[in-house]
Order: sequence, then structure tokens, then C-alpha cells
Amino acid sequence: MATYRTPGVYVEEISTLPPSVAEVATAVPAFIGYTETGPADSGDPHVVRVATMLEFESAFGGPQAIKFNVNEPAASDPGAGPTVQMVAPANGFSLYYAMSLYFRNGGGPCYVVSVGNYKATPSKARYSAGLLALEREDEPTLIVLSDAASVLTSTDYYALCGEALMQCRKLGDRFTILDIPKGDWQGFRNDSNLSANLMYGAAYHPYLQSSISYDVADGDVTIKRAVQASSNVTGNLPLGGANGISVSFTGAAGSSAGVAVTFGTQEASASFTVAAGTLTLSDVNGQTGDSIATAWATWKLTNNAAGFDIAKNGDGSAAIATADLPAAAIPLPAPNAGTDTLATIKNRETGLYNKAKAALSEQRVVLPPSAAMAGIYARVDRERGVWKAPANVGVLAVLGPVSKITDDDQDRLNVDATAGKSINAIRAFTGKGTLVWGARTLAGNDNEWRYVPVRRLFITIEESAKKASAFAVFEPNDQTTWLKVKAMIESYLYGLWEAGALAGAKPEAAYFVHVGLGTTMTPQDVLEGRMIVEIGIAAVRPAEFIILRFSHKLQTA
Repeated sequence: MATYRTPGVYVEEISTLPPSVAEVATAVPAFIGYTETGPADSGDPHVVRVATMLEFESAFGGPQAIKFNVNEPAASDPGAGPTVQMVAPANGFSLYYAMSLYFRNGGGPCYVVSVGNYKATPSKARYSAGLLALEREDEPTLIVLSDAASVLTSTDYYALCGEALMQCRKLGDRFTILDIPKGDWQGFRNDSNLSANLMYGAAYHPYLQSSISYDVADGDVTIKRAVQASSNVTGNLPLGGANGISVSFTGAAGSSAGVAVTFGTQEASASFTVAAGTLTLSDVNGQTGDSIATAWATWKLTNNAAGFDIAKNGDGSAAIATADLPAAAIPLPAPNAGTDTLATIKNRETGLYNKAKAALSEQRVVLPPSAAMAGIYARVDRERGVWKAPANVGVLAVLGPVSKITDDDQDRLNVDATAGKSINAIRAFTGKGTLVWGARTLAGNDNEWRYVPVRRLFITIEESAKKASAFAVFEPNDQTTWLKVKAMIESYLYGLWEAGALAGAKPEAAYFVHVGLGTTMTPQDVLEGRMIVEIGIAAVRPAEFIILRFSHKLQTA
């Protein structure tokens, strides 16, 4: 109460409305892995919040460079297309593609913890450092270990999973989505690192064949020539820059051929001379690559090109000048079977180039399911609520799981009487596509925390109530404060009950909030500054098994 000493009129605003609970975000995943511009092995992990794939690329760069071999079809089968083989990298870092799959499945803002770059050797220590850096962030509610299941040994990966579950238990505000490395779900269940805090995580199986194609540079694709072509291969030499010309020579492997340029006055057309394995270009000074290529096409109609060819580079707009080309003969690279790439044949073998690009586009990225599941968690939370099980929903941007799971297979995955570790299946159904067909935490035998939506709903309510109650710290520990806190939490729970998050025909059957001296606190608690609030919640549980019972009805008339 203010004390007034000067006569006058004063205005006082009296707060009559109770405080309210602002619900925390429920699906903000944090991805831990290696990126193109990640830190060095001795550097601290980089933690960045991103909301789109463009922001991720701006902060961390693109995908890991993957090399491919394209096998040229045999001359005896000209209608056949080239075949493609991936050259597997020593460490297959896939966080870039995992992020793409996450956003395609409905993901929103998230955190990325980069623990290293593509030149680094993956290690559990770096992932553990990423977890430690993530512990300092308050907003994330999901932990996704990204490509750890693929680049770490099973032992290291399981130990890392145990650390992630321990962090979830310690902070109480997050949940972990795990993958089954190499499909070894029996090894996953038997590992001793996964024996505690099981209610804070869920595992999904198997890996997914995504519809995402590899981002491949033309220079990383080697053309493997057919055997019969080894005696008739092509060497290539670009002249005049990206928009100049390319001079090529096709002949026996190891052939020696060169290009000589004689400059004269600029004329309407270029002149060409082929003799003794050497191509001489005359009077081309100042002409564009396009005009030279056009003149060559006309010249070779009535002359013997002797294995040479000329094509424009780019749009052919660059002028060929004295400064671009030396006057002496320039030797072409010696033709050598099997050393061409897509970049070198782009302008001179467009048919093979286009077929190779089409074959490469059919090479799809195989990814662990955790990234897709993080996107599905976010999508279901946004459309239905955190209390809705993230199951019986479609997995987007995938061709299907890498292996088919039958009912008998899922019987063993879903219920584990020995270790109690349930594993959720991702299955392909005829006419329905690929669906998530499980909603259990790792604690599949626990009646309290068996289901993912129950655990995540409690995390959401606990964290929201915790943050909203911070105003009462150091307030008088009396009836007034108790009433404010109780009314605030009851109002929040009533809203959840109306939305369908809590079970019960009436609010009193769905939840209770108790606080007060003689109810939740003793006089000693008050003396020691403790205000104890007890909250009971009847969370809705998913109908995991739908049982329809039929019987014969006797005729009555």
C-alpha cells in the first residue's frame, strides 16, 4: 500500500485475475550429428536453432559428397541404360538427409547440435559432448541421435542411448527417439546400457527407404567404359572458359592428338585443318564459341574430322581471343578408358549423360526412422495434441521400410516379457502406405509409462506447471498464494480435459489439485519454506487392441 503525503487524486490498478499456465512447446527436437561446416575435433559443439531446411544449409552446409560409378552399357545392347554403383564412404554421415526427411514429415523449429565435420572420424566422445551442450538448452523436448546408429559401433551407440535417457530423466522435460542399428533388435534389447530410464524413450524399426535422391556433383561420378570401348575412347580439352568451346578427340586408348591455333583477322566463319593427328583452328580470333561450333558443324559435313569434334561450352558466348589460347600446339589429354566423369562428358556425350543422371536420380537415401518420427511427433502434436499417440499415421517421403514386418514379427517386437523393452514397428500396408504401427515406450511392461503419449503428456503438464509456478517463489507461504497456484493449475487442467487429453466424465474424475496446511504440508514444511502441491491426472490411453466379439443370435420368431 502506497503512502500518500501530497493532496490529490491517485490511480491504483488492482490485479484481480489469477495467473495462468502457458503450455510449453511439446515437439522441439534436437538433432545431434556431423555436418559439412561442423567444428574440429577439439572444438565445442555448435548448437543452432533452425526452422527450415534453408536455415540448416546456411548454418551447416550441404550433404556429404558421395561418389558413384556409372557403368556404360555394352555396344551390343544399345537400348540398355547405364547401371549405377555407389562407392560407400568410410563414414556415412546422413544428418543432412535426416533433416530433410524431418521437415517433409511435418517438422517445425528444431535444434541442431553439430559435433564435427565430414573430415572427422566419428566418436562417441563427440556425441557425448553434444549431449552435454544440449543439456544447457531449455527449449528442446525430443532428442534424436541422427546418424549415430550408423557411424558408431553398436556398443558405443547403446552407451550413448543410455546417456540420452539419463539426461531425459535428470531434466524431466524431454524424450528420446532411438533407432535399432543394423536391424539387430535382439542385441538392442540385451545391451546392459539400456536398462534404466526406459520410460523416457521409444525405439522404432526398421530403417526407411526414403524418396530423397542423393545430391551428387557431376565430378564425383566416374564413367566406367564398357570393355569393347577400351580401344575407342575420348579425350577432351576445354578452350576459352566456361562459355568457350570443348575440343575432343576419339581414338584408340593412348592416342596422341593436339590442337594448334593460328590467329588471323576475324572473319565470318572459322577455318579448320586436320593433318597428322593435329587439329589446326585458323582465323578464330575474337569469334564466339557458339560461332566456332556452328562453323565446325558445317565444315565436317564435307570433310574428314579424323576423330575430332568441337562443341560449345555453356551458351558459347565467350569470344576466343589471343589471351585465351597459346599459339603453339596444345596436346589433348591422352584418351584413357574409365577416367571420364559426368562433368567431362556433359557437352560431348549428352545421351549417356542424361541416362546416367536419370539412373542416379533413382538412387534413394536409406535413413534411420528417428528423424521421420520426430517430424510425425510434431505433426500429430500440432493437429491433434500431445496426448494423441503418434501411431496409425503415414510416414511421408518414403518408398517403404527396408524390410517387411509381419504380425508374428511384431508380436515379438511389441511385447518383451524378459527385458521389457518394446520396439515400435513401421509397416507397409496394401492400399494404406507406410504407417507407424506402435506407440510404446521402451518400458513396455510398465503399466504407468507403457505408452508414448502418456509419458509425453505428463512431461508437458509437469514442465508447464513448473514454469508457471515460478511466480510463487519467495511469495508468502499462506492461503492467498496457495489459492492462486491451485486455481491456476486447475484452470489449465480443465482446458486439457475439455480438449480430450484427460479421461473422465466430469472434471473431478479427470484430475485433482491439492495444496494446503494439513492437506499436503505440515507446519514444519511451512517453517522450512516448502509449498507442496499434489496433482493427480487421469491421462487418456491409446486403444492399442481393438477386440470385436461376435456370437450367433438365436432366432426369436
